[in-house]
Amino acid sequence: MKTPDHTDHASAVTSVDHRAAIAAETARFVAVVNDADLDTAVPGCPGWTLAELVRHTGSVQRWFSVLLRARVQEPPRSRDVDLHLPDQAAGYADWLAESATVAADAFAVTDPDLPMWAWGADQHARFWARRMLFETLLHRVDAELALGLRPSIDRSLAVDGIDEFLVNLPSATFFAPKVSELRGADRTIRFHTTDGDEAWLVRLRPDGFGIDPAHPATVTADATVRGTAADLLLLVYGRLPYTAKSLAHEGDEQLLTHWFAHSSF
Repeated sequence: MKTPDHTDHASAVTSVDHRAAIAAETARFVAVVNDADLDTAVPGCPGWTLAELVRHTGSVQRWFSVLLRARVQEPPRSRDVDLHLPDQAAGYADWLAESATVAADAFAVTDPDLPMWAWGADQHARFWARRMLFETLLHRVDAELALGLRPSIDRSLAVDGIDEFLVNLPSATFFAPKVSELRGADRTIRFHTTDGDEAWLVRLRPDGFGIDPAHPATVTADATVRGTAADLLLLVYGRLPYTAKSLAHEGDEQLLTHWFAHSSF
């Protein structure tokens, strides 16, 4: 039960307009890469250049849009999508902007509450908009970091993104096999914001893991990481180590090391 002084993981999810946020984040991404050297390496995605980062993000937007228009009810057998990718990387920024338009067109004809297959916990069309948003936001941040810029992340989006990541992570084993190693003998990790009072308690069990329904801010955890919502979002996605100066941690370091070695995707 929620207490007046704390926010549990369910109520931590803000009323984010995911569709509008995708458009805004894509526009920010386009502005970042528009005049950039697309051969620049992207530290957040080892082995990728900015060109590959843009291509991946736009491809995800277009593929998810195909799934939405098809109202898929089972896992797709193919990821083949006509991407309309430009022949030259110089056209990638405009192509990424067009990808957001493709997504917006798919959203316009899709009820977010429509039942659909999704690889995560929420089996509705809205899953894909939420997932598309955080693919876009994270890679916009990756682009900024690659160019030596200091990224900013809207706090409400960061809170929603932490929740989206932790809720769906147990379902990610088919493309992130290391996640299957996240097991433990009733061990808990708490993620707690310092610029608000949201908290998430993840419990590792012998058969897997998940967000604990117990109130995360009042249960004693085996390990805790605290930071701003933006830094915690970058943490769960592996863009910051839990030892970063902007974060504070306490408790079982072996447990934290095990978690972060197996939880990224």
